[in-house]
Amino acid sequence: MQAKGDIKEFLTTRRARLTPQQVGLPDYGGRRRVPALRREEVALLSGISVEYYNRLERGVATGASPAVIDGLARALQLDDLETEHLRRLIHAADSPAPRRTSRIKRQRIHPALQQLLDAMSTVPAIVQNGRSELVAANALATALHSEVFEQEQKPPSFPRYVFLDARSQRFYRDWDEAADMTVALLRTQAGQDPRPGPSGPDRGAFHAERDLPAHVGRAQGSRAPDRSEKAPPCLRRGN
Repeated sequence: MQAKGDIKEFLTTRRARLTPQQVGLPDYGGRRRVPALRREEVALLSGISVEYYNRLERGVATGASPAVIDGLARALQLDDLETEHLRRLIHAADSPAPRRTSRIKRQRIHPALQQLLDAMSTVPAIVQNGRSELVAANALATALHSEVFEQEQKPPSFPRYVFLDARSQRFYRDWDEAADMTVALLRTQAGQDPRPGPSGPDRGAFHAERDLPAHVGRAQGSRAPDRSEKAPPCLRRGN
């Protein structure tokens, strides 16, 4: 059910950001209730029937072919990342649901990896999973992200810190950029495995309001935040 809801939200928000003029459709005058594209206009641009598009926007994506997805991408002017995200959502909705365990298994790292992190004694270094949860850290990273490690719910979560801890507004030099990157990472993870939701804040809260950044990257390690203005947002601290 989650995948169906994600498809509906994705298609409706992408349709809402376009007008007929932006996609080259003629303006016949008259009053429109909303300036955004209508469902029948998206169907026309995609080369599919209105009935079929209405089913897709309800999250019923059974049997959607690559040609249909490409048509939707053209009609809604999706970039490559958004198109891949839509493809993964549709694939998940069209696949049988896996057996779910009662709780997410806690991730463990090999002792040798922790030893490697500890050996990096002059820089903060972390390991995080696809949900941007802290799996391991060395001493400097533990000190740098002490507010994240204070969370009662484990494992410590960057999304939980960014959106639910007011102190993050002081920690990040550019909180909006950090929020955008956090949402983009969660969306990337959701596109790879849309069914299990990430822990922490509802990833749908910012789904309709924040576009996917043109480039999504993930910190594989970290450097001291005052050495580079281009450090990843999860490692960048304000003055």
